[in-house]
Amino acid sequence: MVASANEAPARPRARRIVLVCALTLLPVLLAAALWVGVRGLLARGELAQAQSVAATLQNEIVTGDETAAGVSYTRLAGHAAEAAQLTSDPVWRLAETVPVFGRNLAVVRQLAAGVDDVARQSIQPLTEVAGSVTPASLAPVDGAVNVEPLVQAQPAVAAATSALLATEQRLAGIEGAGLLPPVRDALGQVQGMAARAADSLSAVNSAVQLLPAMVGADGPRNYLVLFQNPAELRSTGGLSGALAVVHAESGRLELAQQAGATELPIFDSPVLPLPPETLALYRDRTGRYVGDVNLTPNFALSAELAREMWNRRFGVQVDGVLAIDPVALSYLLAATGPVTLPSGDVLTADNAVQLLLTGVYERYSVPLQQDAFFAAAAASVFEVVSAGRFSTGGMLAALQRAGAEHRVLLWSAHPEEQAVLSTTSLGGGLPVSDAHTTRFGVYLNDATGAKMDTFLRVQVGAAKRVCREDGRPTYAVEVTLTNTAPADAAATLPESITGDGSFGVPRGNVKTLVTVYGAPGLQNLGVARDGAVVGYHPTTDSAYPAGATYPVSSLDVELAPGQSTALSFGWLGVDEAPELVVTEITPAIHLENKKIVGNFCESAVLC
Repeated sequence: MVASANEAPARPRARRIVLVCALTLLPVLLAAALWVGVRGLLARGELAQAQSVAATLQNEIVTGDETAAGVSYTRLAGHAAEAAQLTSDPVWRLAETVPVFGRNLAVVRQLAAGVDDVARQSIQPLTEVAGSVTPASLAPVDGAVNVEPLVQAQPAVAAATSALLATEQRLAGIEGAGLLPPVRDALGQVQGMAARAADSLSAVNSAVQLLPAMVGADGPRNYLVLFQNPAELRSTGGLSGALAVVHAESGRLELAQQAGATELPIFDSPVLPLPPETLALYRDRTGRYVGDVNLTPNFALSAELAREMWNRRFGVQVDGVLAIDPVALSYLLAATGPVTLPSGDVLTADNAVQLLLTGVYERYSVPLQQDAFFAAAAASVFEVVSAGRFSTGGMLAALQRAGAEHRVLLWSAHPEEQAVLSTTSLGGGLPVSDAHTTRFGVYLNDATGAKMDTFLRVQVGAAKRVCREDGRPTYAVEVTLTNTAPADAAATLPESITGDGSFGVPRGNVKTLVTVYGAPGLQNLGVARDGAVVGYHPTTDSAYPAGATYPVSSLDVELAPGQSTALSFGWLGVDEAPELVVTEITPAIHLENKKIVGNFCESAVLC
């Protein structure tokens, strides 16, 4: 087809129009790209400055330096606001519509806005109460805690926590797949920082909301304290051989009563109805003897049983139950310094575990004498702590460490308080898995009937592999136990430590019930011991008082002095499973993390 004379110039004119438009728009596009690029670099610098100032501000808030915290907050807020402003102008928002690259800009804007929200809505309220609520201000003075600053701070801390949790959830919902590496890395850093900050502030908020009432600000309270002895292991730590009641009223703490486990009877039947799963796993003795209430790892159940036993024996219905062990006590002694006991012994951070777990049994063979020593030690330490004679920073660090290791547990008889405690590490519940982590529980109960777990070394590890063609993940939880007692333990150790063999265990041997809880939804694959498949007790248990059902594997292990054994518990998971695997473990005396290396798919219970 031949073009007419009128059509011939049309295409050149069209090309000229396109060229003119392109030449006109190109500077605009280049200017926009330069604008976005420069502002992006500036925003990155502001966020880096904000992160640096935030670390300083955190320390100033914790130490209660209100003046310095105010200055740091002003700097932080300025950097955060500037970063948000740099990434939210119309040119930036228009650039977000560019395919592929635009999504990266949108994420940068969301990160800057998130940091700005945290500064304005969470950090600012905290700086305003920094001077009135500090670890030092909460230290007892002459046996009393001044809770008024906590009461005044409750609204600000609650608002800051709520805002931070909302921001953390928004940031957690940003998907990192497909982002440029620098943006993806920045997203991961901010998400991680927000998650850690949310966890920490939630814990602080729980303490601020609960502590005033729990120390008697709204009326008198009584708490039963269980001193767990990990020389004779129980799931939550150890047999409770010594007990005490602490009375709290208007912030003042007093040691009201002490008793040994031998002063409470072994009841004819459980003092409260036991869940059928508890009966199947740990038998009715869990509900009959105070030293066995924590055979179950459900601390809420243990606490309710101990509370009822104390009430039946002494007629006092306590408001809560606290459990602590000598290892945690040694952490507290690092903050208080040495404490002299009525016996003349000096209890220190270095000797507390040895003296309370073996020394007392070597010195005294009569249970009542042992109980009297424990009571005197507890009273002496309580006197020092309640008087506030300790380093506040050291005490805070000690409590944090003990809580993280599950060596301090707390239950409240008041439902609204228990609802909060049950979500924390202090609650002593079964492990809770989430979208990021699969959690297992490894619980140890002594079956020797003695104090030989001082010589039990425990190594625990867990890992995930894909061993099947269908892609379902396989998990291995490995537990290695070693009896480190001397070869002549039967002859050289006192009967108060080795036992007299009345439970069928030769003196010097250590017998342990090992129980592993898989995450809900996992399938039990069996147990191998030293590479060979062995019999075990497969069953289930549930969170208490209500909750998910957990698959459970359990078996007894008896070791002679010097003997060691390796147990491997196998589990089959679902299709989609997080990579991170964590174990929560009975806080034994000698506990080590064990890294599983190599491909365990050839294991006897997994192949």
